[in-house]
Amino acid sequence: MGRYDGRIAVITGAARGIGFGIATRLAEEGASIAVVDLDESAAAEAAGRLPVVEGAKAVHVAADISGGEAVDAAIAQVVDELGGLHVLVNNAGITRDSLLHKMTEDDWDLVMGVHLKGAFLMARAAQRHFVAQKYGKILTLSSTSALGSRGQVNYSTAKMGVQGFTRTLGIELGRFGINVNAIAPGFITTEMTDDAARRLKLDVEEFRRIRAEGNPVRRVGTPEDVAAAAAFLCSDEASYITGQTLYVDGGGRL
Repeated sequence: MGRYDGRIAVITGAARGIGFGIATRLAEEGASIAVVDLDESAAAEAAGRLPVVEGAKAVHVAADISGGEAVDAAIAQVVDELGGLHVLVNNAGITRDSLLHKMTEDDWDLVMGVHLKGAFLMARAAQRHFVAQKYGKILTLSSTSALGSRGQVNYSTAKMGVQGFTRTLGIELGRFGINVNAIAPGFITTEMTDDAARRLKLDVEEFRRIRAEGNPVRRVGTPEDVAAAAAFLCSDEASYITGQTLYVDGGGRL
């Protein structure tokens, strides 16, 4: 039996990268998965690739999580198609990097809209079900960029906001059997970090090598590293942990 047998998890931004890594791990452990993504075709393709075990299912939902009506409809669709909801992973994210004097209001608003407003709307919609059943897990992705990252004032602010969001929901929702935590990954090999290498006019492998050399464990992280932490924090084994942010960064802050 898997830790997630009979559990239903919705994961935003799960068509690729860290989100898909988490979806894969939870599916391997028995969960039914709802892949929520703005790109419907990518979401459908990702859901079709998940290693769903017998008795579980995977579905896809196209949604812009920065809008309240779209979020409410997405959660309603998940509950209708999968029969309930137990785990919410707020993973969806975008970057619009620029130094402060070049950053536009749209750059700021788009990043806040996905990372913070999106997490708020998804958590608000999910907790209605969690409170009623006296059980739920909310996990939101922060980042080591929350500690400061040149050219990312919008992203860094949003990711630190996630940590305050997590602590506050931990306080509010604990009495209802709901655990709320966050993961702050360091450098993880994803399409997003590969794009960052290209913007810096660096070879992707060289970029990874440079980042690995500055890390105590002398390697970069993978989506599977984050997924392993997520699988623990969203499980019943972590039922006495709430309001916390776990840094998964290979000791990069040391």
